[in-house]
Amino acid sequence: MNKFKFIFINLFLLALLSGCQTIKQKTDNIIEKENNKLTQYIGKTSDNLKFDLGKPDEDFKNVKGNTILIYNSKKYLVPCERRFELDSRSIVIGFISNGCF
Repeated sequence: MNKFKFIFINLFLLALLSGCQTIKQKTDNIIEKENNKLTQYIGKTSDNLKFDLGKPDEDFKNVKGNTILIYNSKKYLVPCERRFELDSRSIVIGFISNGCF
């Protein structure tokens, strides 16, 4: 009986750990797709960005004097924020994506 219990517990732990790995792989794939999607805007003008994503929800100048455009949305009640940094010529030079999948 003890051997059966030992085997059952080990199989349960193995299934639990492999399930966590699968979730991690899925989230890593989603993040990679999001980054690949947003990377296409690097080096493009703000007009390209606004044409594809629409009018930003917020915009402001950061301490470097660069413009930050913020796009907010929700999916399954999870907030998603995408921030794009534009240089003085309105060229996208960076982005940050939080909670987007």
